[in-house]
Amino acid sequence: MLVRNQPSKRAQRLAVAGSVLAALVAGIQPGFSETPAPDTSARIAAARAASKDLGETLKGQLVAAIKSGGPASAIPVCKTIAPAIGNETSTKHNLSIRRTSLKVRNPANAPDAFELRVLEDFVKKLEAGADPMTLEHSEVVSTNGVSEFRYMKAIPTAAEPCLACHGSDLKPEVKAGISKLYPDDKATGFKAGDLRGAFSVTQKIK
Repeated sequence: MLVRNQPSKRAQRLAVAGSVLAALVAGIQPGFSETPAPDTSARIAAARAASKDLGETLKGQLVAAIKSGGPASAIPVCKTIAPAIGNETSTKHNLSIRRTSLKVRNPANAPDAFELRVLEDFVKKLEAGADPMTLEHSEVVSTNGVSEFRYMKAIPTAAEPCLACHGSDLKPEVKAGISKLYPDDKATGFKAGDLRGAFSVTQKIK
């Protein structure tokens, strides 16, 4: 009678260990499933809507001010009304939205590290021939253990009304108004099509 040799317990343990190791190398942890990345499609849609809402509302206020009192009258609008519009838009869309730029007029709008990285990337893409109207970026980041959805949408410089207060050839009364309200202003010298800045959305992920 032929008796087959049975594998020893040590050999059996080695075989199991080898199977586990092979699974780990393949990126599969036995008994566990990978946690899927959070679905941000709805958040992106909401961020786009908020950016459009803020942009259109603010532009309407600026155009109305320029028509009634000239370009110089638009400067106080940015100083007082724009922040209020931003707060209202944030509440309406249940997120936090603001504007930022590499060349800010209001120091309070200076970019944080995330915004700076994205703005610089937008500039590179523009220099490579990208359409500024299509530039956007979204990402889920973790700050001090808190996950946040971040989104940015480029703001291209338009000939009207942007250049009236942000171009190179400013009227004397515009220069005077900027100097009075924003003594540390860096937001002039733009040309149509330049990256004026970006809308920046932040939303905590629960």
